[in-house]
Amino acid sequence: MFLPQGWPRPKGYSNAVVLPRGRALCISGMVAWDANEQIVSSDFAEQFRQALSNVLECAKSAGSRADCIGRLTIFVADMAAYKAARPALGRIYRSLFGNHYPAMTLVEVKSLLEDGALVEIEAAGVVPD
Repeated sequence: MFLPQGWPRPKGYSNAVVLPRGRALCISGMVAWDANEQIVSSDFAEQFRQALSNVLECAKSAGSRADCIGRLTIFVADMAAYKAARPALGRIYRSLFGNHYPAMTLVEVKSLLEDGALVEIEAAGVVPD
């Protein structure tokens, strides 16, 4: 993690990261689908867990891993629900990514394509050599 001089330490993300050498990995936006393309829950935190797990499953299938993810873009359909769930989201995040904090952006959108989806997460990183 890099921190510009005089800036406060970010909470739960990094301003900039350098990843290990490898091939670029781009993961499409993942919603809280199970293997049957069904949204797993109407609960925001459970949707976050499933969407983030789906990101990691895609990374794993490409030969990558959590610490090789350099960027997460998180789209939410309800910012108030995100804020209310933040403590649980932090625990979920750490259970899946440990202490690796890529650059992150959070964006509220009017709605997501999939009916019932509250969160969608896309990722970029590398497949290490």
